[in-house]
Amino acid sequence: MASKTEKRVLEIAGREVAISNPSKVYFPDARITKIDVVEYYLAVAEGALRGAAGRPNVLVRYVDGIGGEVFWQKRAPTSRPEWLETVELSFPSGRTAEEVVPRDAAALAWMVNLGCIELHPHPVRAEDLDHPDELRVDLDPVPGVPWSQLRDTARVVKATLDDLGLVGWPKTSGSRGIHVNVRLHPRWTFSQVRRCALALAREVERRAPTIATSKWWKEERHGVFLDYNQNAKDRTVASAYSVRPKPDARVSAPVTWEELEDCDPADFTLRTMPARFAKIGDPHAKLDETRCTLDALLELSAKQEAEGQGDAPWPPHYAKQPGEPPRVQPSRAKSGAKRAAKSATEGTTGTGRRQSTKPLIEIARAAKKDEALAALERWKAKHPEAASHLAPADVLVDAMRGKNTTWTRIRVNLEHVPEALRPAQEALEVDYDPWAAHGGADAMRAHMREVSRARSANRKKKSES
Repeated sequence: MASKTEKRVLEIAGREVAISNPSKVYFPDARITKIDVVEYYLAVAEGALRGAAGRPNVLVRYVDGIGGEVFWQKRAPTSRPEWLETVELSFPSGRTAEEVVPRDAAALAWMVNLGCIELHPHPVRAEDLDHPDELRVDLDPVPGVPWSQLRDTARVVKATLDDLGLVGWPKTSGSRGIHVNVRLHPRWTFSQVRRCALALAREVERRAPTIATSKWWKEERHGVFLDYNQNAKDRTVASAYSVRPKPDARVSAPVTWEELEDCDPADFTLRTMPARFAKIGDPHAKLDETRCTLDALLELSAKQEAEGQGDAPWPPHYAKQPGEPPRVQPSRAKSGAKRAAKSATEGTTGTGRRQSTKPLIEIARAAKKDEALAALERWKAKHPEAASHLAPADVLVDAMRGKNTTWTRIRVNLEHVPEALRPAQEALEVDYDPWAAHGGADAMRAHMREVSRARSANRKKKSES
């Protein structure tokens, strides 16, 4: 066991960085320690800084390694080196925070010392926080989609970008997906960049409707989802060379389009990437030399809107946006319409329990994804006949945000299960309360009221200005 008083002081980029508890294990299966993670980022610093440097970064902290609790920290610690840069960032809620802006390898090592194994930069530079310089294309497969389908979808993305005069730089996400980054001239707002990402997602779906989707609601998705909302303000994704919280310490690996055809994401880990980097350098070394314009995508967005494709749903914690469709799951919207029709024809009040046209049941709410997935397997063992009829897309695994941490919810869509075999909603296999540590449901409601008031005040301030 690592000593709590153990410390190493490293000389990095002309600065002294203290690494406390350097032998603390961060990845138990791979036996990777904190100092191993520090040394990894020093080995690939040039590439990692290309993705994260000069940008405000959210601190995603795994203080007890990947097996412990993770929490998202937007505000830079008050106790920090004088040389560490920060910038005040405003959020859709109306709040602000001083976020860390790494500029060199010393800052990366300091972040790892806090437990930050991942790098989560915003798509803006500290010098201009209102105009993103990166369009992020996030290919997110639904459960059961093979890597080959991700590659097929990425080919369509590349062809679409080429037709629009845009240069895309692909990388593995380090998890299940693929990211394609497009470097931009910082001329457009967050809303415009997000709308362009939506237009791109819809165009890829139009070209490859059997393998790709732009549908926000999980119950409507199939194949590979192009998550346009990753371009909304205050959203971050793991950047290039970021280590991911996987047992094998997999990393988000920049690759060429040619490499993407044959690579296996499992080949890129904290153990293997330094040698690759030393041998071939950064495949994205010229990324900043290919700044693009969004004019063609904005024209495509306008064309889609003229054809009746307006805005699409935003993430749930964002204020309702002008032109946004009703923020309600399609199945619930349909069930609400049915209740209204029944009320009109039969004189019913329509206030009964909501009945979804999609037969969704909830299986688990867990602090850890592994716990939730284990609960799903227990549910399947209890209901083997129903489970045998489930398609991969019928299992909805949601990463949910608590106050400072994430948790996992799993639901199952029983629409492919014969009615006679459909299990009823049961007590959850795991029933985690993400707000228990913050005073329970009452505290949650008070927090949401506070957020709502802040949003209202922010909207009023903007309208007055």
